[in-house]
Amino acid sequence: MHDTNPKISDIIKTNKAAAPLGAYPHARKVGNLLFLSGIGSRSAADNSIPGLELDAMGNIVKYDIAAECHSVFANVKAVLEASGSSWDKIVDVTVFLTNMKTDFPIYNKIYAEYFQGIEACRTTVEVKSLPTPIAIELKVIAVI
Repeated sequence: MHDTNPKISDIIKTNKAAAPLGAYPHARKVGNLLFLSGIGSRSAADNSIPGLELDAMGNIVKYDIAAECHSVFANVKAVLEASGSSWDKIVDVTVFLTNMKTDFPIYNKIYAEYFQGIEACRTTVEVKSLPTPIAIELKVIAVI
């Protein structure tokens, strides 16, 4: 009989990245691959979103895509390191943006700085919204 239960060591949770919003881990190890859950720009320290300003009704007044890019990359790095991997071992990235037209040029420039020499595959898509009022989320696959 094949054991389908994951080993506890294969499930990664860390307090160095923002807590997941539901019943899922930050990452899972499968063989020599590491699959990260969607990682956003919320701060691990206080759950705030860098540069975000909401009105009294909770609607976005303004946000700072550059600050969110730096924050989401820091969260991804923290999960990678907690998993025994590292930034240079990223092989695939799916990026979700809530405003492709406005944010893509800024995100793309910052992404190029972080991923210089990494050569990870990348897909970038626009979504109507994300579970919290963030403007960017990453889904990452890396090797261990």
